[in-house]
Amino acid sequence: MDAGTGTQLEASDDPPQPGGVDDPVYRELTRWGVPAAADLSGALRDYLPDADGELIHRAYDFAARHHFGQYRKSGKPYFDHPVAVARVLIKMRLDEASVCAGLLHDVVEDCDCTLQELTNKFTSEIGHIVDGVTKLDKIPFNRREQKQAENFRKMLVAMSKDIRVLLIKLADRLHNMSTLQHMKPKKRRIKALETVEIYAPLANRLGIHWMKSQLEDYCFQYLYPDDYSALKLSVGRRETERDAYTKRVVKLLKNELARADMIGVRVYGRPKHLFGIYRKMQVQKLPFDQIYDALGFRIVVQTVEQCYRALGVVHSKFTPIPGRFKDYIALPKANNYRSLHTTVIGPDNQHVEVQIRTMEMHQIAENGVAAHWRYKEKDRAIKVRDEQKFTWLKQLMEVNEQVSDSDEFLDSMRIDLFADEVYAFTPAGEVKVFPRGSTPIDLAYSIHTQVGEHAMGAKINGQMVPLDTKLRNGDIVEIMTRNDARPNQDWLEFVQTARAKTRIRNFVRAEQRTRAKAVGRDLLEKAFRRAKHSLTRVQKHDDFDAMLSGFRVQTFDELAIQVGYGKTEAQKVVDKLLPDESEPEPEPVIAPPRRGRKSQGRASIVVDGIDDVLVRFPKCCSPVPGDDIIGFVTRGRGISVHRRGCARALDSDPLRRIDCDWDLSRGSAASVMVRVHTGNSPGMLAEMSHRFREAGVNILGANCRSVGKQRAISEFEVEVKDTGQLQAVLDKLSKLEFVVRVERVAG
Repeated sequence: MDAGTGTQLEASDDPPQPGGVDDPVYRELTRWGVPAAADLSGALRDYLPDADGELIHRAYDFAARHHFGQYRKSGKPYFDHPVAVARVLIKMRLDEASVCAGLLHDVVEDCDCTLQELTNKFTSEIGHIVDGVTKLDKIPFNRREQKQAENFRKMLVAMSKDIRVLLIKLADRLHNMSTLQHMKPKKRRIKALETVEIYAPLANRLGIHWMKSQLEDYCFQYLYPDDYSALKLSVGRRETERDAYTKRVVKLLKNELARADMIGVRVYGRPKHLFGIYRKMQVQKLPFDQIYDALGFRIVVQTVEQCYRALGVVHSKFTPIPGRFKDYIALPKANNYRSLHTTVIGPDNQHVEVQIRTMEMHQIAENGVAAHWRYKEKDRAIKVRDEQKFTWLKQLMEVNEQVSDSDEFLDSMRIDLFADEVYAFTPAGEVKVFPRGSTPIDLAYSIHTQVGEHAMGAKINGQMVPLDTKLRNGDIVEIMTRNDARPNQDWLEFVQTARAKTRIRNFVRAEQRTRAKAVGRDLLEKAFRRAKHSLTRVQKHDDFDAMLSGFRVQTFDELAIQVGYGKTEAQKVVDKLLPDESEPEPEPVIAPPRRGRKSQGRASIVVDGIDDVLVRFPKCCSPVPGDDIIGFVTRGRGISVHRRGCARALDSDPLRRIDCDWDLSRGSAASVMVRVHTGNSPGMLAEMSHRFREAGVNILGANCRSVGKQRAISEFEVEVKDTGQLQAVLDKLSKLEFVVRVERVAG
């Protein structure tokens, strides 16, 4: 709950005169202008005449009384939030069980009410939905990411049984994002980042375009406030010009369609949402004044045949731009989105995007899965089992079952949810949909794990290609296998799908663990022989299993793997298992005692509470003091320190993982690469250098180059004391007029 909680009055199952002038609950709601239960039930009956209005009133009253005395950061009664969620669900035209669950979704989590009590009061259907939405706040977690991952896992399982759980979660997030200005800046950024990485892509996967756009714009506002303000101002300046141009193009299209005897056709234009324009600017590396298709036009017709007729009319009037036509009617997106997209050169030589669809396609494009709601079925749950459009959710469930590590699970979710799509075919003609940038290896694993593990070559459109070749729309891909072929760890550098990454990681880790177990057993046997004991005899000891618990392992194999990886010293095992007979030696540490690269200006690292450990900082992610970090044991080379979420860290075996943190008391600094995309204008290097100096940041090296006549890219290796100083200089650079984009380079 994102609210400060005040005193809470006792909830009553049978309130006297609910809504009367003497009822303090309803008196407060009226004072704050919170919509009444009658408003909700009336709106629900507009599209669902047989809806149980009495159930809505009971849920409203139950939730209002349980939340009475709780307030949001804005000062409003907390119950304003569940009502807002219910209104979003009504906008999506969901059933009364969904609306009731929306009203009740925080009662179990934030009030003195059990799930059983709520289920008894209402229905098991409503209880199941509320349980799926409820977060795991009662369980202690070591890190925010772990808590986030486990909450997503819980939601994933619940929404696989009933997708209404996700629809309510999205409605909940949408309203929370609309009131995010009342939160502290740090929490705003955390919520916005989580939303743009998980919730907006989920809305997209469900095909709810309007919700995806709103969520992305809220995130844009809080993640890149300066860019958001600048772009909003630029768009606002062109509003009059844009409106006039929109009317002109709409009139032209209507006239041309009428000449083609196409009757009952709707044509309208709309500006693209701000984050969509911003993303296009980043991808195309262009300033706003060079983005010519910030306007989109829609033609809504009666039939599929008219879609293609309308396309012909548009192309006969305006010159189409090669490579910018997409037929999502013949090949729908994974979320069942169907439409024709084309970009043409419109009046005044501006690029104009036109989407052509039927009314049914339009409803699905706007409301996604909610447009398919089946009101007349007794069991109104939209289930995943038989729904082809939920293939993506089945894949997420598969990853959920195979990945235990929270960082890896979140990474897999982002991979499967966020990427654009490419369509490829098997030789048998089966359509396969992948994230853009996918390769034949991704396709091999999508067919079967065994096909992926034994892949040794591929043909695309009949031609032999390297396994890292990126697939393009329409490619026919044939995978060649060989029984003795095995996955290669290098594949992790180019595969895109979570399924392929997970399978390859598991295979590589299994092989690494087998080798580590053999090495570890050999080291242990030698260590016990030096102590004049037999490892085999020690293993047969009655208390051997109890002895293992001291190493936080359950089996000898796990202990051997730890020794093989270098995470535990073999002599340390002997000392602990034979304390009276082994010769006393100095307590070993994980690596030779040595300060953590202090000579290079690095802040020291504390590993498992020890600050005298040899550490390495790989260039793959260049961690900076203040970054959330994780360490991995490397035999003979100490601890390799990565930023959490670094691809290399995720590829490493979790059994090698060790907790570590920064020792900021030493006041050292770290180097990091900063890349600045700019226009190509005189004096810009001096301006950027001045911003670094203002922030107190030392430049260690620079590489500046022109890209075409009007663009330049400058890369600076700089020394910063922590992430706060790094963010400060990034903000200063982004405010320069000629700067298009500033980014921290991972490695």
